[in-house]
Amino acid sequence: MASQTTSLAIGSIADGMKADADGMFALRGVDGWLQGRTMYGGASSFLAYAAARKARPDLPPLRGGQVSFIAPVGPDVDITVSVLREGRSVANIQTDLTSGGALAHRTAWVFGSARPSNGGVTAPQAEGFTSYEDMPELGSPEGLHFVTNFELRRGEAKDDRRPGVLRRWVRLKDRCGLDPIGELVLIGDTLPPGSMRAMERMAPISSINWSFTLLGDAPQTRDGWWLLETASNYMAEGFSSETLRMWNADGVQVMHGLQNVAIFG
Repeated sequence: MASQTTSLAIGSIADGMKADADGMFALRGVDGWLQGRTMYGGASSFLAYAAARKARPDLPPLRGGQVSFIAPVGPDVDITVSVLREGRSVANIQTDLTSGGALAHRTAWVFGSARPSNGGVTAPQAEGFTSYEDMPELGSPEGLHFVTNFELRRGEAKDDRRPGVLRRWVRLKDRCGLDPIGELVLIGDTLPPGSMRAMERMAPISSINWSFTLLGDAPQTRDGWWLLETASNYMAEGFSSETLRMWNADGVQVMHGLQNVAIFG
């Protein structure tokens, strides 16, 4: 069992994880990534991904994941890794995070080896793209402790604000110990849902799930900057269906995701 402090970069925390005799990873005091009473979803998902990698370092590249945010994840978590199925080129791995004695986070990961291409489609470019170098810096929103781990810049011009869409440049302040895929998992859920821009009044929100695929197995960017966007596809009756996209510093898409969000009040 490892005791962690907020002074450690999350990559270093993951690097120091060790499984016990039963194969469980136990982390204590990971409180630098909390948002209210739960851990930021990208951080809990990254720790789950890191545990899968630790348990099975021979796995091929990550291709995607289906994350269920079941209950609040506190600073003390236990992570178990299990193999659902393993074929010649694809492995389906499940991770379970328990916190406070309850199952709080479950992910089905898909790892897959590259095969000879049979045709191809290139990753799309970001529309309305503006470089991070030309965008102003933004401060960290109050009440969101985990956001202090990032640098933020506006991601769209002031005259390009679209209803239900939020776009920001994001850079992790401390990237120590992170592999490129782990960094995308950690950053991919940073933004609040785009539906916040369509809300008639402020109200609590909560992510229910997050499903994503990676566009390639070797993401690269410049200076650590990634462009993120959340966009509501449909918002009614206390729920919003969201599309999440991520591009590198040249506007090439590296991740595509969907998310269901609960809106209270």
